[in-house]
Amino acid sequence: MTFILVIFDLDGTLVDSRSWFLSVVNGVARKYGFREIADHEIEPMRREGPREILRRLEVPLWKLPAIARHMRGLKREQLGTMSLFPGAPAMLRGLHEAGLTLALVTSDSEDNARRQLGTSAVLFSHFACGASLFGKAAKFKSIVRHAGATTAQTIAIGDEVRDVEAARSTGIACAAVTWGYSAAETLAAMKPDLTFENINDIVARLVPQVTK
Repeated sequence: MTFILVIFDLDGTLVDSRSWFLSVVNGVARKYGFREIADHEIEPMRREGPREILRRLEVPLWKLPAIARHMRGLKREQLGTMSLFPGAPAMLRGLHEAGLTLALVTSDSEDNARRQLGTSAVLFSHFACGASLFGKAAKFKSIVRHAGATTAQTIAIGDEVRDVEAARSTGIACAAVTWGYSAAETLAAMKPDLTFENINDIVARLVPQVTK
């Protein structure tokens, strides 16, 4: 596979935000009337997809947009508690210097995303932000169209079940990283096209394809 467009997820893929999420989620649960997460449920939930998690926590679907807006606001106030994973800036720079086009699709706001990316934000040619829980596929299609790429030339890299599902439904290749929200074995069971266990593997696996 030869890729010219790489679409990244943000939280759990580039930004280490899981600890922050766990620190605020029960407060959000109390505000919006869904079930709080007990400590013993954290690891089992990493093995579940978004639909199973919503059922477990008894989240009313009609409340999801309001919950997402609230979470983005909380995150904006606490961005200083999160950072890019070690090696992420060098990895992004390596892909960009090799001539690949970088894009970002996230449920977060573009302002939050750019602030979290810091100086690496300039390496991205396309941003599609504010994706709903099950709305990434539409964002992927928009990015591919605006980037002038084909689905065969595009790969999406994420850390959750829904990232793989969205890529598959769009017809683009999918890669899973094992350091994010979903458990490695759960992602492996979905048989992504590529799996990255180390952030440095991304450049090593993708760049040779465009430099031969």
